[in-house]
Amino acid sequence: MAELESLKEEFLKELSEVETSEDLEKLRVKYLGRKGRITELLKKIPTLPPEERREFGKACNLLKGELENLLKEKLSEIKEREKAERLKSERIDVTLPGRRRPLGALHPVTKTLNEIVRIFTSMGFSVAEGPEIETDFYNFEALNIPKGHPAREMQDTFYISDEVVLRTH
Repeated sequence: MAELESLKEEFLKELSEVETSEDLEKLRVKYLGRKGRITELLKKIPTLPPEERREFGKACNLLKGELENLLKEKLSEIKEREKAERLKSERIDVTLPGRRRPLGALHPVTKTLNEIVRIFTSMGFSVAEGPEIETDFYNFEALNIPKGHPAREMQDTFYISDEVVLRTH
């Protein structure tokens, strides 16, 4: 039984020195693995006198369970510490405003039209803008285009109604 106590003290000493999960796994294998220290003790049971076997086996199993619990606690402690360190190094300030995305771009035809307007205005021309839909009077009569003129025919002018047309010039 003194052997079990010294084994437990040795385990606790080594457990307190463990810093990483890899070291903890090595410690687990050393004590609880197939060729571990506890397994070696359990293999000694058949060599003991029959009256000591039950007590020694029971004590070994209790020690094994206690060591497993200590390993689980230490593992959770290590994982929490590693997680905290990782979060500290990957810290993101969620209160910062997000990045503004561009809201779009001009259509290629619009870009081309703007370029043409820029070229012609640099040559001295001006751009006159107005409504796209006109009455027959403003589109033809005010410009002295008579009623029978070929520009008023259906193939040259888009009539929306009898008096409303799309601007032709």
